[in-house]
Amino acid sequence: MSAFPGLDPLRRRLRALPAAGVDAALAVGVAVAGAWPFFSRTNPAGGSWHPWGVAVVLLAAGAVGVRRRFPLVVLLAGLIGAWAYDVAGNVPAQPVWYGVLIALYTVAVRSAPWTRIAALVLTVGGSLLTASSETALRSGILFVAAYAIGRAAVTARERAEGLERERLAEAVRAAERERARIARDMHDILSHAVSLMVVQAEAGPVALRGDPARAEAAFDAIASSGRDAMAQLRGMLSVLKTDDRSHDPQPTLADLPGLVSGASGAGVDIAFSVSGRPGELTPDAEVAAYRITQEALTNIVKHADARHAGVRLDWQDGTLTLEITDDGRGTGGPGAGGHGLIGIRERATACGAEVTAGPRPDGPGFRVRVRFGVRA
Repeated sequence: MSAFPGLDPLRRRLRALPAAGVDAALAVGVAVAGAWPFFSRTNPAGGSWHPWGVAVVLLAAGAVGVRRRFPLVVLLAGLIGAWAYDVAGNVPAQPVWYGVLIALYTVAVRSAPWTRIAALVLTVGGSLLTASSETALRSGILFVAAYAIGRAAVTARERAEGLERERLAEAVRAAERERARIARDMHDILSHAVSLMVVQAEAGPVALRGDPARAEAAFDAIASSGRDAMAQLRGMLSVLKTDDRSHDPQPTLADLPGLVSGASGAGVDIAFSVSGRPGELTPDAEVAAYRITQEALTNIVKHADARHAGVRLDWQDGTLTLEITDDGRGTGGPGAGGHGLIGIRERATACGAEVTAGPRPDGPGFRVRVRFGVRA
């Protein structure tokens, strides 16, 4: 960010000007400033034009017009012009050789390190050797200042370019994170919905022969799972089209009872309980808690061969412990043969939560436990 943000529009307009036009205007300005002493009372010729002096001033000023292409040549032309002007005699004093200052600035901006250092030494050293002590001191300070301003301009430009590169790189990283998030969410939504639909569809024909009411409930569960998945996918795709996260229907802890109820219809009796005094999680943590529960329940239905499962929220001492358990085989855990536990750990880590997963210590089955920090 600029130290003077109010000047940023002016800087942008100046940068947009054509380089050749800027240099031509500088050359004209230097010529006018160099010729001005010929009209002043300091002119020893009484205001008349000195042909040699005027020619030197105009030639040195004209060289400024090509300073970007030949910075060192323009600097040498300015220094030679100053020397030739001084030895001519009977010419008005030149208080400042502006072309030399501009050329030295350009050398500091565009030349290699050894070239620009040599140019600075040559310029300052020549001034000390050929001018009076007072003039040499003044000129030396001006030359060093012009060089320093040039280097400062380079540093500022490189810093701005570095910030722009970092901004673009961060935008790429953010896009990659967003793609990964969308991929995880789509996996969770589709895996959960399809798993429930497959289980219900397999149980439906069996129940149809002996228990029509149960078969009807299974088909209703299939339809409900499909509608829920379609609604979530439509919301996600609308975000991709509009690039507006404000319309993304992100789930929260309040949606967990409905998630558990939907999974309970897949042949597993799932209990849901809450203990302690509820606190507040960050939005990302609430989404992670929902998706972790969804992934764990999906894998219980698909892999655990369980009859009972439980989802428990325990609010204690500034933390929320989310625990999903089942009484199934307990050998592979969530995502046996897949990436279930990996996805759970990634989601938890992304929001600063801690995950433990493994066989239940109090009996058969598997347990996933996640600890979230609660907002102060």
